Amino acid sequence: MAIPLGSRAETTYQALHDWQHSLHSTCNQEHSVIDRLVRSISRRLSVRDNVHVGANFHVGRNSRIWAPRSLVIGRDTYVGKNVTVEVDGHIGPGCLIANNVGIVGRTDHDHNQVGTHIRHSDWVGDKPATLSTPVSIGRDVWVGFGSIILSGVTIGDHCIVAAGSVVTRDLAENSIAAGNPARVVGFRFAPDKLVLHKETLNLLENERR
Repeated sequence: MAIPLGSRAETTYQALHDWQHSLHSTCNQEHSVIDRLVRSISRRLSVRDNVHVGANFHVGRNSRIWAPRSLVIGRDTYVGKNVTVEVDGHIGPGCLIANNVGIVGRTDHDHNQVGTHIRHSDWVGDKPATLSTPVSIGRDVWVGFGSIILSGVTIGDHCIVAAGSVVTRDLAENSIAAGNPARVVGFRFAPDKLVLHKETLNLLENERR
């Protein structure tokens, strides 16, 4: 008995659909493997000596993270593309560091050496004990695009550093800072909401342990 034309067309269509779905699934799996491989290579190239990162850490392309002695980065922290971090210290969990940010030493080269060109003066990588001043960045901090943070400062929890700012001194928790040099221009949360925000984050972090 001949198969009606309509049924034959439906069967052919279903076969093509199944083949397309299988091909799409295979391609997705291959792309997923390639994406993981690219991320792994990018991370290995970006995260250099003396740096320790937490779980679910992300770093974008063309970024470089290095420390003279030790830098610890907490879990769930995101570092964007073209970021330079070259300091000792600590960056807390849940931070967002946007593209083109620089977190760098203010005393990387000993500019007080008499009779020595700055190009050949002592460098922090060779003499970290005398030239390195650590940075401390709290948890849940957003550092905006193109900002610069100089070593030796402490940025409290839940701060926001506006795009293009230059941070040269400490920022208390919950501050919003902007400008060059960066100054406090506001606060992220009202006092009651800050308490609730802290309590909620503490519960989330306790659940992950």
